[in-house]
Amino acid sequence: MTALDDDKPTPRGELVIQVIPLPSDTNPNGDVFAGWLVKQMDIAAATLAGRISQGRNATVAMDRMEFLSPLRVGSQVGCYGELVEVGRSSMKINIEVWTLDRTAKAPRKVTEGLFIYVAIDEHGRIREVPDQAT
Repeated sequence: MTALDDDKPTPRGELVIQVIPLPSDTNPNGDVFAGWLVKQMDIAAATLAGRISQGRNATVAMDRMEFLSPLRVGSQVGCYGELVEVGRSSMKINIEVWTLDRTAKAPRKVTEGLFIYVAIDEHGRIREVPDQAT
């Protein structure tokens, strides 16, 4: 978050998926594995990329990921997606992860990352992203 954020920050983008981590998703300290969280973020970004590209897509890169606080078992985890940029065949999608701990009254931001996807056809070849103007 930046200094420009207001005093009651809220997620940017639309809620794409919501999940609850289980004990099997944790490290020996009881915190959720970062890899589990990255997987959920990739699923959310791929879901949004599929809607935008109206078909298959592939992850090309992940960028600018920073973990702000640990994620606890049993918390509600929401992945919020926002389209940042569309190229001829690529899409940049920002995913923010917010959690609501079981005893908390307000959600908190856990991490965010920029995911880059490319639209592909049924043979795995790069294709154009349909025009987004509607």
